[in-house]
Parts: sequence; C-alpha cells; structure tokens
Amino acid sequence: MRAVEFREYGAPEVLEIVQADAPEPGPGQVTVDAAYVGVNFADLKARAEGYRVGSLPFRPGLEVSGRIRAVGDGVEGLVPGQNVAALVDGGAYAEVVVAPAATVFALPAGLDLRTAATLPTVVPTAHALLHEVGRLRTGETVLVHGAAGGIGTVVGQLARAAGAGAVYGVASTTAKAGHALKHGYDEVFTTDTFLDDVRRATGGKGVDLVLDPVGGDTLRRGLDALAVFGRLVSFGNASGAEPWQVGQPELYGRGRSVGGFSILALAQSAPEALRELTERAFRTVVDGTVSLPVTAEFPLAEAAEAHRLMGGRTSTGKLLLRVSD
Repeated sequence: MRAVEFREYGAPEVLEIVQADAPEPGPGQVTVDAAYVGVNFADLKARAEGYRVGSLPFRPGLEVSGRIRAVGDGVEGLVPGQNVAALVDGGAYAEVVVAPAATVFALPAGLDLRTAATLPTVVPTAHALLHEVGRLRTGETVLVHGAAGGIGTVVGQLARAAGAGAVYGVASTTAKAGHALKHGYDEVFTTDTFLDDVRRATGGKGVDLVLDPVGGDTLRRGLDALAVFGRLVSFGNASGAEPWQVGQPELYGRGRSVGGFSILALAQSAPEALRELTERAFRTVVDGTVSLPVTAEFPLAEAAEAHRLMGGRTSTGKLLLRVSD
C-alpha cells in the first residue's frame, strides 16, 4: 500500500510517498480502507517540530473515513465493509489505516464518506468547547479565535443554533473574516485589536465564553476579554509559547474560570465519553445544523501541497486528502 511519512523534521518537502505492507488489526482494533483523510494543524506541527511524534519515521494523520477492511479479536458492533469514520493517534496518511475500535464510528444514514472525513476531530471538539466544557447558555456571548478554520466554522454554527446572544470571531485576514461571517458570526475582529473590539462590541462588559487554540499572549488577553463569571476554554497552543499558569489574582476578582479540552487526550482517558460526545456531534451534521465546507482537496501523493496551503495561514474551512474514489 501507499502511505505518506517523514524521516526528518522540516518543511513540507520532508513528506514522502512510501510503499508499505498493509497492517493487520490486533485485538480491539480494526483496519480501514481509506477513502479520505482530514488534514489538521497538528499534522503540520508533527512534521515541523515533532509534536506527538514518538519516533521517526512517522506517518501523520488523525482522522480518516472509509470502509472497514478487517476486525481484530474482541471487536463488537463493527464488521468488514461497513462505512466508518475513525479518530487515530497518527497514521491516517495511508491507503490502509489501523484504528482502535473504541474510536471508530459507524456512519449514520445520509452521511457520505467525503463529509465524514471532516468530522472526527472538528465537530466533537466544537461541540465540547461550547457545551460540555464551555457550558454555553442561551443569550450568552462567545468569542472564538481561529474563526475561519474548521473548528471555528463549526463553532459559529453551533453557537448560533444554541441561541447565543452574539457570536464574535477573531481572524488574521479580511478574506478569513468574510468566510467566518457566512458561518454564524455577528462580527469578526482582527488578531491585534480583538480585546479593544470586544470591549467596544459589548459596551465594556466582555464576553461570557472565550475559545482559544492559540495560547501565549492571546490566551492572557482572552482572560481580560471575559465578563464577570466568564469562562475561557483552551484547546491548543498554536503560538508555540511556553505554558503558563493562571491562579487567584486573575480569577477571583471577577469569578472567571479556565478549562481545557483535547479530543486526543479524551480518546485515551475516557473513550466512552468520546463516543457519546461524537454521536451527539455527528447528529448536528445529519440534521443540517452544521455544514463543514471542504475548501481544498488533494490526492494523497500531494500531501505536501496541503501542508503548504494550511501552513501559509490562508486556508479556511477543512482540507482533505483523497485516498480512493
């Protein structure tokens, strides 16, 4: 089979097509004949700086859609030939992908394989940020960093459907702001001035919920954008800044709180909770609440081009690799 790997860290050029034996499922695993693979920023961080890479060579990819090829011992409820989407801890850039059965999800009726590949990381994450961790209530206001990306696109729609009072986004360019405005946002601010813009838009009150994948100084300023009793949820560190601690001085005075979420960490620590979350999230796609646009698609052999596009910070929505038709 064909797969995409890198043997050293660096620019997109380190990605290479290799020939490998198709894996066989072990106990509690399934193999999937891949149709489409989602491209995520974590893939770029793995390639460039070794994020979540145990050893080299490494095969990136966190989400895949396709048909079950084989099932290992002890697997129940999944059968060969079944259309599924799967969340994996790397290895999805391949024609055959091995996945833990606990993170393989049978597709509900009406969900095609192309759409399904966009969902395993993005839609459950967006749902958890707003509801399970962020605990959004009707009429509350939300500020979302990365509003034009895959997760941001879904969050805007889910927040609107949940009755948010106002949904504000942050984007780095005018083009990205325009994309976000089509997906549930009332206003989209620029990265440098978002704190002043929040204060203007809310009459100085601040927002009830901030969702932050950036970290560093952006996260610090996000705390200052919170209203009394506001919540901030961190779900990434795209800035690459050193982790920092928040405590009594920042939180006590206005009753603020900070939470965090990682879908990959949840998959490891609480797979049953992940399954319940994913089923809830997938229903929002089937019922039409959420539409996640695929804005670019590349053949598997052109994975480097997908990384260049995402790494240039001009992409919006979701990027896919097409493995088979």
